[in-house]
Amino acid sequence: SSPSPSPGDTSVLAGVYGPAEVKGSRELPDRAALEVLLRPKVGLPGVLERSREQLLRQTCEAVLLGVLHPRTAITLVLQVLNDAGSLLSCCLNAACMGLLDAGLPLASLFCGVTCALDPNGAIGLDPTSRQEQEARAVLTFAIDSAERKVLMATSKGSCSVEEMQQCLAAAQRAADTIFQFYRDSVRRKYSKS
Repeated sequence: SSPSPSPGDTSVLAGVYGPAEVKGSRELPDRAALEVLLRPKVGLPGVLERSREQLLRQTCEAVLLGVLHPRTAITLVLQVLNDAGSLLSCCLNAACMGLLDAGLPLASLFCGVTCALDPNGAIGLDPTSRQEQEARAVLTFAIDSAERKVLMATSKGSCSVEEMQQCLAAAQRAADTIFQFYRDSVRRKYSKS
């Protein structure tokens, strides 16, 4: 049997378009209108993509200083290249890096962390697809870089309040590593002449 893919095998490409002029019903007088499009690896977006688009948009809107670009539209396109597990948190990280790379004004950064509770109640971070299927519960958190606040949380399966708090604490610890990765990436990008 071949070794199971690491969650590092999940990859998502982010593209940010805008701020662009917008006309008609999408125009917001006081801020930028943000649209998030999630494209699956194959086929057309379905119900799952639509619900994830909402979660992603909600997270991005929580940090995007859209008031600086009123009456404009910003479109964030996330193309799934490979899904080996922890897809929503990978999308969140790609979204943040995309917004950052596009030079859009953000109140803080954010990242996604997925936790899986195995049948014995042990917490695993960045679960593979297989670990997600075998888990009793899978939780994904979007965490902001300023105060480690939860911007968005979603869960599938059943867990106690106590277990959810333990998962959140583990996710907040993991977030520090991701924010450090962001900082290193940005530093590398700008240190290249």
